Amino acid sequence: MEILVCIKQVPDDSVAVRLGPDGQPDLTGAAMVVNAFDTYALEMAARLKESAGGRITVLCMGGETAKDAVKTCLAVGAERGFVLAGPELAPTDTLGKAAALAAAVRQLEEEGGQPFDLIFCGREATDRPTGQTGPQLAERLGLPVITDLVDIAADGGRVSAKQETEEGWRRVEAALPALVTVTKPAYDPRYPTIKSKLAARKMAIPVLSAEAQPGPAAAQLRLFEPPRRQAGVRVKEENAELSAIRAVELMAAAKVL
Repeated sequence: MEILVCIKQVPDDSVAVRLGPDGQPDLTGAAMVVNAFDTYALEMAARLKESAGGRITVLCMGGETAKDAVKTCLAVGAERGFVLAGPELAPTDTLGKAAALAAAVRQLEEEGGQPFDLIFCGREATDRPTGQTGPQLAERLGLPVITDLVDIAADGGRVSAKQETEEGWRRVEAALPALVTVTKPAYDPRYPTIKSKLAARKMAIPVLSAEAQPGPAAAQLRLFEPPRRQAGVRVKEENAELSAIRAVELMAAAKVL
């Protein structure tokens, strides 16, 4: 089975990011890492490869630093990695990114002489969580898409996916080739070994040239920081009964009862 995992390099979401004087996110001190949902997608793809066989290719859109993200993936289950780069990618939106990715997917399939059976994407990016690029890529490639997966299995020419919903989960099947987006499953991504990290560092990461894309269909007017949460009030009376009474008094005064 030929599997492609599309990843994105994003600022580490464990670091608080504020807007700078220019109104753009100030990423000083924030390391660039693989998007969390993409690491879940890669882990799910690796488990599927181990059960059904095949090969995993990773594709990351970005500049020179994107190679580091690809090498991280090569150390935990992927066999090949590519970077998609080009000055035309900087101003584009999710539609433009999906179009560029679709062109890169077709190029890889043509050069490899066979199509990808299954394409994995993370549910959304942690820096700009629109959740649109995966479904838009599927539309560009003419593939069926299943979103928000927490598990997957392959049987012959079909996949059976466990899809997370607001009420719980449901089982969805699709014929291959297909595209899936992955949310957080019940397991965590694996850690690389020292041996796999050293091997990944030595691997060449070819760079694909992105095709020119039309201007963005959506314009970003302004970014806003979320309001800061106010500090809470700690209630600590002589006993639990008095603490409960005091808590009710405070809520009544704040008119939240």
